[in-house]
Amino acid sequence: MSGEPSFVRWLAEVGADAVAEVGGKNASLGEMTRALAEAGVRVPNGFALTVEAFHRHLEDNGLAEEVRSRVGRLDTGDVRALAREAGAIRERVLAGQLPAGVAAEAKEAYAALSREAGAEDVAVAVRSSATAEDSPTASFAGQQDTYLEVRGWEELERAIRRCMASLYTDRSIAYRAERGISEEGVGLSVCVQRMVPSAGASSGVIFTLDTESGFRGVVLVTASWGLGEAIVQGRVNPDEYLVHKATLRAGRASLFRRELGEKERRTVVAADGRVVEERVPASLRERFVLSDEEALELARLAVAIEDHYGVPMDVEWAKDGETGELFVVQARPETVHSQVGARALELFKLDEQGEVLARGRSVGCRIATGRARVIHSAADLERVEEGDVLVAPTTDPDWEPVLKRVAAVVTDQGGRTCHAAILSRELGVPCVVGAGDATRALTDGTDVTVSCAEGDEGRVYAGRLGFRRETVDPADVPESPVPLMLNLADPDLAFQLAALPCAGVGLMRIEFLVSRWIGVHPMALAHPDRVASVEERNEIRRRARAHASPADFFVERLAAGVGQIAAAFHPRPVIVRMSDFKSNEYASLIGGAAFEPEEANPMIGFRGASRYYDERYRDGFALECRAIRRVREELGFENVKVMIPFCRTLTEGRNVLAEMERHGLVRGRDGLEVWVMCEIPNNVVLAEEFSELFDGFSIGSNDLTQLALGVDRDSELLSHVFDERDPGVKRLIEQVVAAAHRAGRPVGICGQAPSDHPDFALFLAELQIDSMSLNPDSVLPVARKLAAATSGASAG
Repeated sequence: MSGEPSFVRWLAEVGADAVAEVGGKNASLGEMTRALAEAGVRVPNGFALTVEAFHRHLEDNGLAEEVRSRVGRLDTGDVRALAREAGAIRERVLAGQLPAGVAAEAKEAYAALSREAGAEDVAVAVRSSATAEDSPTASFAGQQDTYLEVRGWEELERAIRRCMASLYTDRSIAYRAERGISEEGVGLSVCVQRMVPSAGASSGVIFTLDTESGFRGVVLVTASWGLGEAIVQGRVNPDEYLVHKATLRAGRASLFRRELGEKERRTVVAADGRVVEERVPASLRERFVLSDEEALELARLAVAIEDHYGVPMDVEWAKDGETGELFVVQARPETVHSQVGARALELFKLDEQGEVLARGRSVGCRIATGRARVIHSAADLERVEEGDVLVAPTTDPDWEPVLKRVAAVVTDQGGRTCHAAILSRELGVPCVVGAGDATRALTDGTDVTVSCAEGDEGRVYAGRLGFRRETVDPADVPESPVPLMLNLADPDLAFQLAALPCAGVGLMRIEFLVSRWIGVHPMALAHPDRVASVEERNEIRRRARAHASPADFFVERLAAGVGQIAAAFHPRPVIVRMSDFKSNEYASLIGGAAFEPEEANPMIGFRGASRYYDERYRDGFALECRAIRRVREELGFENVKVMIPFCRTLTEGRNVLAEMERHGLVRGRDGLEVWVMCEIPNNVVLAEEFSELFDGFSIGSNDLTQLALGVDRDSELLSHVFDERDPGVKRLIEQVVAAAHRAGRPVGICGQAPSDHPDFALFLAELQIDSMSLNPDSVLPVARKLAAATSGASAG
């Protein structure tokens, strides 16, 4: 027909400027096809039915005015009325006949796509691409429908009409209304794309930032078996991989953390062509979906996409089960953290503890309380009231109108990139996903507290617990005359805390990682055959099941935790203290009883440096050294420094350095600095001699006070005597700072004293100490105190 517009555009013909014509999703796919092929980004070929085709469908079927009128009258807060009216609109759109011109062009384009594939009827994915979606301010995650493994013109023609009708799902209408998007200018394009062969395949989602803190230095890759719908819809807990951007760009294999997901279900194409969901065999559930190189390659592709668009991105990918090729099937701007620049840091902290009813993955960093409302289907949504905690097996995008009035969300299934997680972030409510049995563990109508402020693990507590919210604007932290660093143990807090204006991490304790992330005695992992308990040996095998050996499990987990903190603060220094468990603490770990002596006073017993060269722990220390080598040499985090605790004598210092060299950690090689804790009076007396062995000192004021005053720091009876501000302790600190500076060595402090006593921080500043390492919540008050003192001195 002369003068008729073209209703079909091939993806290779459109770009980022074609949103009005083919919608956000198609414009992005076209842009990547045209601009990023040389960067290795593969996009399955396909075509778009234009927005004009959608409008023509409404007009030719006499629906345009009717639809606008009916949507305009809707009260999106009335869930039942919204469902009824939206369903009626969809039925009208779906019942309409596709205009002849639109159908003819679409049919011919599909035939061409089939010829290209060498198939009579190639399998395609049919997706919506609305003009208002996939923008930097609104993700429209899951708002319209997708149809997979569509074959033949009849199936495709119906899928096209169903996609058009999905512009009027309950969730889509409510989402647009909530964000003030006018119905007048909204249109929908349909994407028809070749399916990535799914037999034996995998898929997932990538974010080019940390989804919880907004930290932009990492890429989060998620992966599960089968087609990607199960991840996006929150029906599966996927594997997760974290990659550091800066070291990746420098050519390092900077995959620093892997987390094995449960992956209990997968979406696959059955023999008869139907898309079905099935259980994943146990052998696959206990394996990582991606090899390290595949995860790194996906991260590289995502970084290339982010670099091209100039904003953090949300990317969906799929792996060809036949060729192993990795494809990008969707990319859109991330819509929560990318909308804010430098902003105040919100720190939530529980004031009390309670019974933990459920655990899962935390989404966001907040805490909320409310009444649990257990929901099993959409029919139950009417019971959800303002301020409730919604608890469900998973959430459906249609529930978006309800989610905006809840205090928190808890789901049995799902990962941090599912719809529930994305919408919870947009709405600013804490969310715990993948909690397993929350719908059974939580009683409907009871009060609960949802905490996402305790790291990677989100917890649901019984009752309404008290909590505090502190807001710290980095711009309000005055410049300190002494560099302030952080004491940090939990890697899951690192991305958030890295926003604080600090000079790095002055003390990273690895004991937290060994006890919480690993949970097994290092020697039991080096020598599991020496563990007598069958139950403990089985638990060791279970924990290490996805690794080549129990020893490799320890090395990877320790390297992951250290690597996460190093990534968060890169290129700022991170001083990692090697293990300083006491024998009674080590004995409580799985397998620990077989390797630990019983001591009358573990505080001054077999701890710190004395362990590292002793046959009773030497192989455990070897694993610690392997982990540090992996962090520095493989991952590329050369900002990591090593610190030796409780080093009693010069001979002991030499023995430890020799032991480290045996395992490839050579002081000075590739810039490796080895520091020593100054926490024993002998470290002060022989400070100049210790300076010849080590690159710096960090004062451990707790142990130094204990040993200087002869006071057990854990004794309540003598608590009135224990005081780091005692003149004798201060004299020791003065002496070590002076001696170290004479030898040209830096001195910091990582003990509790400057965090607890602002006047002690002033004393340290007067000594010209090189750094103070503080608890995170002490950075602002100490910085203000030091800045004020400096200002006052200048004024005087």
